[in-house]
Amino acid sequence: MAGVKEMVKTAVAALEDKKGGDIKIIDIHEVSVLADYFIIADGSNGNQVQAMADNVQDMLGKQGFECKQVEGYQTANWILLDYGDMIVHIFSREDRLFYDLERIWRDGKTIIDVADL
Repeated sequence: MAGVKEMVKTAVAALEDKKGGDIKIIDIHEVSVLADYFIIADGSNGNQVQAMADNVQDMLGKQGFECKQVEGYQTANWILLDYGDMIVHIFSREDRLFYDLERIWRDGKTIIDVADL
């Protein structure tokens, strides 16, 4: 899982770089086959949400990590970036509260700091 941990660290740095709100890392590898990690963040408007997604893809792309699928980019309410072992969810603040992924995935382990990976 060394490669995925580097992906997570880079994605978090990319989100922080664009002032992503309330960034959460959830280790779901023991509770799901979907991925090893979910990263959840939010932005205050559609432009910021798209800028966060662009920055994640740009920074990960420079490290050779390819996004397998992007969903929701045009509407920018909830952008999903699928990197296989890691999935990044970038929400508008309202949609994040509505969908509440943290509650749905509460059986996963929340990582407080990327240094704890």
